[in-house]
Amino acid sequence: MIEITINKNDAGQRADKFILKTFKNMPKSYLYKCLRKKDIKLNKKKLDGDTFLSEGDVLTLYIKDEFVCSERTNDIQSDIVFSEFVIYEDENIILADKPVGISIHGDDSEKGGFVSALKYYLMKNKEFDSEKENSFSPAFCNRIDKNTGGIVIAAKNASALREMNEIIRNREIDKRYLLMVQGCPDFKNSLFKAYLKKDEKNKKAIISKTAKDGFKEIETEFTVIKKSSDSALIEATLLTGRFHQIRAHMSYLGFPLMGDTKYGGKKNASFKYQALYSYKLKFNIKRNSILSYLDGKEFKLKNIWFEKYFN
Repeated sequence: MIEITINKNDAGQRADKFILKTFKNMPKSYLYKCLRKKDIKLNKKKLDGDTFLSEGDVLTLYIKDEFVCSERTNDIQSDIVFSEFVIYEDENIILADKPVGISIHGDDSEKGGFVSALKYYLMKNKEFDSEKENSFSPAFCNRIDKNTGGIVIAAKNASALREMNEIIRNREIDKRYLLMVQGCPDFKNSLFKAYLKKDEKNKKAIISKTAKDGFKEIETEFTVIKKSSDSALIEATLLTGRFHQIRAHMSYLGFPLMGDTKYGGKKNASFKYQALYSYKLKFNIKRNSILSYLDGKEFKLKNIWFEKYFN
């Protein structure tokens, strides 16, 4: 028998979804069988799966031991000194400058990636204890490719995670990217539209001028900030957020990013990664939210690694 007391981060979830999130290796069929047999109870009463949980509720589960093995463990480690990348922090969220070459969730060459560094940082600051959490884990609300750097937003609690995801869905954040391209375009608040399809096999975006089956519309705005004899520094605004949108769209326009050999950029020893950075964001929250205090706040990174070529 297992007994779980619902905490603040667990509250507000549907019971069935909470249980499946807590016991990740439990099949749905087994869960609903347990509900029918009354092997899972809420506050000592029969539980319906679509019941929403409240803080202080007690779940009692009579389930097989094989489904009890939990990933709730405090052995999270990271070689990344996360505090060096924090640009803003409050009781709900953290904004961090993810460096190039590090993925959000990690790969075979990394120990858990940037999200493990986040959890380790919060654990050391006594703001997260995985042993005391049933279903919540600190998470990033937006993603940036491994070889692109920039501002990422992390939620410290479940309420902030839900609200920030809603803010992002409602496009209440104005995000700007800085990039360096081959060639000297003459863009000033120039809006370009096209259609994009992700080539799953080659992990590459394909651009079409016209609508085609499987292609989704994209809109990107570009403004040249500085020019040299053979390159330009550009600010980009995504009006849609598709796979590799900036890289593919700029290449389609004839100005591939420096270092972006995947999309036509020339090999250059000075550019180990594509010259692209999510360097600025501003919150435009126009509704009641626990994160309303962020409305109007702007965050901007300075000294992006490829800006030195224009100093």
